[in-house]
Amino acid sequence: MNRPIADVFAFLADGLNEQKWRPDVVSITLVADTGPGVGTTYAQTMKGPGGRAIKGDYRITRYESPTRIDFETIAGPARPVGSFVLREIVPGTTEVTFTIDVTPTGAMVLVKGMIAKQVGIEAANIHNVPKAMGA
Repeated sequence: MNRPIADVFAFLADGLNEQKWRPDVVSITLVADTGPGVGTTYAQTMKGPGGRAIKGDYRITRYESPTRIDFETIAGPARPVGSFVLREIVPGTTEVTFTIDVTPTGAMVLVKGMIAKQVGIEAANIHNVPKAMGA
């Protein structure tokens, strides 16, 4: 995207921006803030199957400005982990690689296909970031 790496990192690091680029996020609030960085926690409600609300609270687990943010989901039926890896292609142009992974356990194994589909949708949402940033 045609934005400086520091701007893209700041946008992605602020979880309050999630509703701007992830259409299934219904609400998000900051619940614990250690400054920006590791330990910052967000309470998130998302549209689940059939439109019902599901929790998706998450915490930042790695924060390396301006190149990497990792997170873990700490509430909700699925508990994915993921990362944003940013690379400056040329000054003012940033590449973002978004990975998200979930390994269903317990009863969630029964809906593994549905979870995989939702993970794919979430990963594809990264393409919404430039528009959300006004690019």
